[in-house]
Amino acid sequence: MSQGVITAAYIAATILFILSLGGLSRPEASRRGNLFGVIGMLLALTATIIGIVSGNYFILLGGVIIGGSIGLMLAKKVAMTQMPELVAILHSLVGMAAVLVGFANFLNHDGSFIGVHKTIHDVETCLGIFIGGLTFTGSVVAFLKLSARISGKPMLLPARHWLNLVLLVGAVWFGAIFLDQSAAGDGALPLVGMTVIAFILGVHMVMAIGGADMPVVVSMLNSYSGWAAAATGFMLNNDLLIVVGALVGSSGAILSYIMCRAMNRKFIAVIAGGFGTSAGTHGAGPVGEAGDIVAVEAAEAADLLANARDVVIIPGYGMAVAQAQHVVHEITRKLLEKKIKVRFAIHPVAGRMPGHMNVLLAEAHVPYDIVFELDEINPDFPKVDVSVVIGANDIVNPAAQEVPNSPIAGMPVLECWKGKNTIVLKRSMATGYAGVDNPLFYKENTKMLFGDARSSLESILKNLE
Repeated sequence: MSQGVITAAYIAATILFILSLGGLSRPEASRRGNLFGVIGMLLALTATIIGIVSGNYFILLGGVIIGGSIGLMLAKKVAMTQMPELVAILHSLVGMAAVLVGFANFLNHDGSFIGVHKTIHDVETCLGIFIGGLTFTGSVVAFLKLSARISGKPMLLPARHWLNLVLLVGAVWFGAIFLDQSAAGDGALPLVGMTVIAFILGVHMVMAIGGADMPVVVSMLNSYSGWAAAATGFMLNNDLLIVVGALVGSSGAILSYIMCRAMNRKFIAVIAGGFGTSAGTHGAGPVGEAGDIVAVEAAEAADLLANARDVVIIPGYGMAVAQAQHVVHEITRKLLEKKIKVRFAIHPVAGRMPGHMNVLLAEAHVPYDIVFELDEINPDFPKVDVSVVIGANDIVNPAAQEVPNSPIAGMPVLECWKGKNTIVLKRSMATGYAGVDNPLFYKENTKMLFGDARSSLESILKNLE
């Protein structure tokens, strides 16, 4: 395959990746965007394997078969509730790939790089390994937190920001030593030292972040994995990998910034690690007595819905766990048949990753035109007859506005308590991922429907019919 054909294939793949990102930005175009991404990746892989790879085809084929088989198995078996941790662990693979490519690049000792070109090449190797190492361990910790294998509470070491600074300075110091020794054909030890520091920094940064902020962490790690891929592209002198990595890195950073604004967090604090943890812990304890709770049965909840004129449904992680989105769609259809206005309110960080709830609702064929963002629907809550909260907690917590030193203080939330009635579907009175009790449960216009979300919703649907 000629260089011109390879270049043309890479340009076509780049265009497809850009179209893919554009499609994935809107729910109604997400399937098309995903298809563009698949075609672009297939085109890029084919052009690379046929036009650039010159040997070791047996090893390459074995890797493609093994990796493809694992990916196919995960795609079939992993439930939507496990998607956030799957995304996190896949980010870790990108990071480790950058580390391995960096060391392979260093050990290759390519004699074509001399003088300033050699220095630039070594800097690329340092950056690729450092970003990759940080991404690898940070993503592994995010996976462990999201999958509940370790606690979601932030680990706040004394002087943690100073520790981050010391680690960063240490990585730069080892990098400088590597650049100096690499010119003489050495530098393995300082490169290993910098890698170890990157691993430690990745662990510490994500361990210091609380559970409520994990959706932003997933988005930020997505950005890191993109920059790691771009660094790998520089090391391999592969233009397509540089462009794709930059696309992923920049889009992930933009998404993280948007989510930080939605959560009233500072973007720089995300990069520094441990953001959202300085607000204190007051407000995390009980705010009401068990006697203040008004519990209802499914029949009464169905009656409230049937006699309402304006209904807002607020889905959360509990709906994902119960796989209740299809029942929600049936209830929505029944209410619309009764000429009742139904809308869905989506918080930017509902679930465990950006767009989690949108994907679930799209899977259940909920119409896109009745799904609204927080800013669009919050002003309408005073006119809403019934709000139905399905397994959500932190995103509807009034403590964000009412308790100044709460861990979620200042975070924009869906103000469903301002409506006439709120029905909250929960298994128990347990706190949400942020570990903060919810004053919403004790308000006079709130009614609690306890039990599995899917079973409760099926009972409501039966009563509506």
